[in-house]
Amino acid sequence: MRSTAAAADVIDLSSDDDDEVPVPSTSAAAAAAARRVAPSTSPRDVTPYALVDVKPALLYPLQPPGVVVGGSGALVPVKEELPVLTPVPLLAAGYSPSTPSTKVTLPAPRLCRQFWKSGDYVVAQRNPDADAPGGRNRLRINPRFLHSNATSHKWAFGAIAELLDNAIDEVNTGATFVRVNEFTNPRDGSSSLLIQDDGGGMDPEALRRCMSFGFSDKQSDALIGQYGNGFKTSTMRLGADVIVFTQNQNNWVPTRSIGLLSYTFLMETGCDDVLVPTVDYQYDISTASYTQMLRHDQKLFSSNLAILLKWSPFASEAELLKQFDDIGEHGTKIIVFNLWFNDDGDMELDFNSDKKDILITGAHRKVNTNKADKVATQNYVSTRLRYSLRAYTSVLYLHIPDNFRIVLRGHDVESHNVINDLMYPECVLYKPQIAGLAELSAITTIGFVKGAPEIDVQGFNVYHKNRLIAPFWKVANNSYGKGRGVVGILEANFIKPTHDKQDFEKSVLYQRLESRLKEMTYEYWDLHCHRIGYDNKKLPKSSRALNRANQMNAGSSPPIVPRQLLAADIPTSSCAVPTFMAPALRQKQMGLKRNIDALGSKTDSADQDGSHLDVSQRRRCLQYEESAKQLALKEQKLRSQIALERKKYEELLQELRSLDVKTEK
Repeated sequence: MRSTAAAADVIDLSSDDDDEVPVPSTSAAAAAAARRVAPSTSPRDVTPYALVDVKPALLYPLQPPGVVVGGSGALVPVKEELPVLTPVPLLAAGYSPSTPSTKVTLPAPRLCRQFWKSGDYVVAQRNPDADAPGGRNRLRINPRFLHSNATSHKWAFGAIAELLDNAIDEVNTGATFVRVNEFTNPRDGSSSLLIQDDGGGMDPEALRRCMSFGFSDKQSDALIGQYGNGFKTSTMRLGADVIVFTQNQNNWVPTRSIGLLSYTFLMETGCDDVLVPTVDYQYDISTASYTQMLRHDQKLFSSNLAILLKWSPFASEAELLKQFDDIGEHGTKIIVFNLWFNDDGDMELDFNSDKKDILITGAHRKVNTNKADKVATQNYVSTRLRYSLRAYTSVLYLHIPDNFRIVLRGHDVESHNVINDLMYPECVLYKPQIAGLAELSAITTIGFVKGAPEIDVQGFNVYHKNRLIAPFWKVANNSYGKGRGVVGILEANFIKPTHDKQDFEKSVLYQRLESRLKEMTYEYWDLHCHRIGYDNKKLPKSSRALNRANQMNAGSSPPIVPRQLLAADIPTSSCAVPTFMAPALRQKQMGLKRNIDALGSKTDSADQDGSHLDVSQRRRCLQYEESAKQLALKEQKLRSQIALERKKYEELLQELRSLDVKTEK
């Protein structure tokens, strides 16, 4: 068994095999614990280790002999049968400044609120257990790793997207919404970020795995998250501290757990290891209330609770438990506080400029201009997603699950399908052939964005497992305007994204895809650029003259193909890919044949059937295309007339029902 001195300094941060004993959580007990800490101190001055009489200026990380770290990097008490050396007193009761000591202590460092400058970390004092004879070898994680790990996110919205991914993955456990909003820190009134979902929640063990390193329970290929590192990187990128409230009903035993990952706490106490205080509560049927769940003993629970009350936004246990009121029977609430500042000293996330949105401070520099093309480009989603969270989340997922809502600051986010913005869309099947693997394919929908060429937008939205990785990826150089306005959408599950999910790994498959999308852009431009007013020199002179005459007679932009004629939701296994022009015809017009060898490399050869179709056949093809568009417009007009007549009929029928008409017998 552990000695009393050793047990007194232990903070439970990980799973163990000890029995969990529910203990009633009463206000009287909490008040008595507070009186034992400091009779006349404010809640913020509560000592982090109330029942051990450790002073607030904690200079020694608490790791006595007999304590090891589990796979999560968290402290786990160990039952020792062998005698252990008495640890150095950690500012225990009876300590005074005059007490002789050979330890040299450094002042606790102050945390810089600018993210890219907050990585300077100084350990105030090494844990005396680290060099103690008989000490156990284990993994130690320096708190500086929290910051360096978070630097993988260069963009704040990318970090928020990681937390949204976790909520989307909870759809399998019944999640119906994820809420993103501003939260006011009750201690100082500063703005914090709140992300809440009604998924399955986490039990005590799952919470510890979530807040530790090296764990991932996501084994399905359908889930977005895979690495088990997103929560730490994203929350530490957004702010210095995060507190998690989660409620779970696994095994029909409702539990509540609270965990705190605080870079501020680690920095200002000079810890040389990552400590994550957590407390758990379990529903007691006999009392119909939640009681404290002790993983070791009451002292350990009170010690962790004291740290939470000192370093979190909540100053009492009652305030902590009140955060579960709006969670429901199951779900998770994440509050990121002490949000980072940018290099100008302003908070990186802007909650004030738009009450329905969250913006990145300083990222939106609107140019005052009267030119319609510049205004249209500024207002398009490709520009707004760089600084507007609402715009970014509207295109973040290719398909939002049914009955699931993303609620941003009290208003639902409407999904923006870029396919609906395209004129003259085509679907192109791309098959990267890899030796030894099953056949892979991706369908790319490509077209001119509405308003082209006035709107200066170009690129491909590339998704991976329904998640946007590369927004408007510009693969082609639009020199001399070539490729301007060409936009495409595809889901490429055959290449792997980077850990921050903001780019793809630069593999051979990635390079092949980039090359093919570039070719696809130029091919589409060469076939259709005359439709938006450009002189297509690859067409015969007669066709070019006909196009110019049609544009002069029309005097307006070309008609838009109705959405109902598109087959956007095509399974990747489909063999027949709908296009507005047959692939063979497109290849003949380009004068090239494209062959794919076993390694997926493309070779171009001269068309043996003739480099060009004759003029009459080309004119006939153009006539067929125009006829198809006219028929589509006529169909749309007829449908509108039918809908209007049906509405009039319903109104007349309703009016008839409202009249008191009696039939004669």
